[in-house]
Amino acid sequence: RISWISDIIVVVSPENIETMKTIIEKYGHKRVTVVEGGVTRHRSIFNGLKVFAENEFSSHLLQKPEVVIIHDAVRPFVEEDIVSKVVMAAKEHGAAGAIRPLVSTVIASAADGCLDHSLERARYRASEMPQAFLFDVIYEAYQQCTDYDLDYGTECLHLALKYCKTNAKLVEGTADLWKVTYKRDLYAAESIIKEKLSQQVCVITSGEETLAQVGFLLPESLKSQIKVEAISKSLSKNDSCLENIISGQCYNFVCVNDKRCAIQETQELVDMLEKSNIPLLCPVVLILVHLDISENNSFSIGMEDLTMIKNFARETKKKNILVYGLLIQYK
Repeated sequence: RISWISDIIVVVSPENIETMKTIIEKYGHKRVTVVEGGVTRHRSIFNGLKVFAENEFSSHLLQKPEVVIIHDAVRPFVEEDIVSKVVMAAKEHGAAGAIRPLVSTVIASAADGCLDHSLERARYRASEMPQAFLFDVIYEAYQQCTDYDLDYGTECLHLALKYCKTNAKLVEGTADLWKVTYKRDLYAAESIIKEKLSQQVCVITSGEETLAQVGFLLPESLKSQIKVEAISKSLSKNDSCLENIISGQCYNFVCVNDKRCAIQETQELVDMLEKSNIPLLCPVVLILVHLDISENNSFSIGMEDLTMIKNFARETKKKNILVYGLLIQYK
């Protein structure tokens, strides 16, 4: 997704390595190297850094970067803007990290379980990810770490300060850097993903009069709620226009037609989606609306069409593209 990142190191627990490799292969991820993690956070990060410096951790050494970014998988909604900001700050200061205001007061308890003292919330910030470092700074810091640091430490910025005297630049992060920690957070994350994916829809119709009217009324009824792109010609005649819409990260398509079964045109759209740079980690939704305006329409013919669509949908689902069919018989 971010083209200027040259290599992506995914540090995974030993029991999940094969699962991760399957995911990478399934979705065609590039530039990704899987590394076995350690028993603690710092040991895992250190293993990831060794890919650039020690042969035993990779089949071939990757080119050492000027700046390395460290990020948590449990913060899935990082935007390119904040990544760029911490990288530029790290190039200038040697280390940088995202921060957010504290939303709760931090207190310390005494040995008897009673309140010992509290921190003045306005003076402190929550340390978030991503963090970025000059590679030589963070690698040297990890090389000098004690076993206690590796086993009990959690803050990378502190290691750079402690062992390399590199004072990190703190960059104000955005609200979407929150951490998926508890089960309830999974539901919140799912809602955010669905909301982002449902903000745009592309309506495709042919130029015939009845269909053109549907193709006009549908976007009109939707545009007060979401962004709508409308194409009033066949797919084959609008490749460049449709490619621009797909490249704009559109995940929702409504195709209105009066053909018995427009699988061929839909296959062209599926092919375009596969060839595009749109990440298919999230499902694409295609709704095929067949408007039957013939005089002698029958339910049995419609069922044949829907059966064909169902078989087509079964195949596209393997590509994370969800196809739905809607038959409207109109007299």
